[in-house]
Amino acid sequence: MDSVQHALVQALEKQTPAAVATVVKTHGSAPRGIGAKMLVYADGSIVGSVGGGAMERRVIEMAQQVIQQGAPHYLDFNLSRPDRGDPMVCGGEMEVFIEPLLTTPTLLLVGAGHVGAACAELGKFLGFHIILIDDRSELLTRDKFPYADELRAGDLVEQLRAAEITPQTYVTIVTRAHILDAEVLRAVIDKPAAYIGMLGSKRRVLTVFGILKQQGVSDEILQRVHAPIGVEIHAETPQEIAVSIMAEIIKSKNTK
Repeated sequence: MDSVQHALVQALEKQTPAAVATVVKTHGSAPRGIGAKMLVYADGSIVGSVGGGAMERRVIEMAQQVIQQGAPHYLDFNLSRPDRGDPMVCGGEMEVFIEPLLTTPTLLLVGAGHVGAACAELGKFLGFHIILIDDRSELLTRDKFPYADELRAGDLVEQLRAAEITPQTYVTIVTRAHILDAEVLRAVIDKPAAYIGMLGSKRRVLTVFGILKQQGVSDEILQRVHAPIGVEIHAETPQEIAVSIMAEIIKSKNTK
């Protein structure tokens, strides 16, 4: 197993956001042959190489976009035309295919109430890695949350600031009070989550948004938040609310 394959396996095991760049076509003189691979992490660090120099920097930049967007991309380089901005003068052509590493999506549930429990069960059934956070350690038991992969007790804001939130993370805020919601939402709203949703009535949502606006959060940023959370199906029970929430998350995940 070479270094790229080893790093790829580790990234999959650790659910690390990354993208794989592969040389899929060459013509004439090119710095790497067909099949050469490079693994690119979200911070731009790499394992392997597709040729080095300015060309490789372009690949890394595009790979970072691919990680954020979750969609593959082709890049083609004519290595003999610096007049059009091509980065090398090797006299050949090269095409690179960049694809995101498909890691298991994470459902990050903030709140260990009845809705949180129902979302954990349904989310696990739908194939999500389930992380549940609450500041009431007595509620975070395996009896109540047998479907959770991780139970994290402690201050909600501190837990969220420390959490690794990636473009594969779906944050669901189902806390017990709108004051908590404002602090929790402020802790995650600038992170690159795929989805941020908040439970609550329209009045409660307006109250939370008002608090954040007073703290300088813009309307544009607040538009990221799905609130009130879920698809409107007139849900009443925690289980029905969970169906509504997960339907909206699935829609978000599948329509990037």
